[in-house]
Amino acid sequence: MNLQDRIINHFSDSIQTQQEAMSGLCELIEYASQFLVSALLNDKKILACGNGRSATAVQLLSSAMLNQYERDRPSLPVIALNTDAVTLTAIANDYHFDDVFAKQLRALGQSGDILIVYTDGYHCANIAKAINAAHDKDISVIALTGSNGGMVSPLLNETDIEIRVPSNSSARIQEVHVLITHCLCDLIDHQLFG
Repeated sequence: MNLQDRIINHFSDSIQTQQEAMSGLCELIEYASQFLVSALLNDKKILACGNGRSATAVQLLSSAMLNQYERDRPSLPVIALNTDAVTLTAIANDYHFDDVFAKQLRALGQSGDILIVYTDGYHCANIAKAINAAHDKDISVIALTGSNGGMVSPLLNETDIEIRVPSNSSARIQEVHVLITHCLCDLIDHQLFG
């Protein structure tokens, strides 16, 4: 297989995964956006976290909400829990890496806030602990997952939403997570600002 064939395969796989996600996830994405808008209208905030490449989707969400998505509008309160290197390394050093999000969430989260977690479904003990900490504080969770939902899916309760990308490929899952994030940003802006 030559290099251009490899490129074509990446595009084709991505398009197929996006089409499958579009067919199966539109209603959940709409519901998640309404859930977020309701929290924002009630003066609550959104906290978000993810590991590795998933952390980039968290930063995309927070920058689009705190600054702007595609138009000028008031800032919206989103805290990215994976961006403060000093806090992350301090918690990991003094406690355990599994605590890096939960410890922040216990300090910053309040009842009625929403936690958004991004994970491709693998090796996410710190995400699992964040979900448990959220539930302890009466904070609902929106989980963007993939594959079989990994260790996150069984932790979710009836007030939570799981948006599971139909793929086993971390790259495809993360690509669709970015697209879902763009959808959420657009839907929030549309519902709040017309």
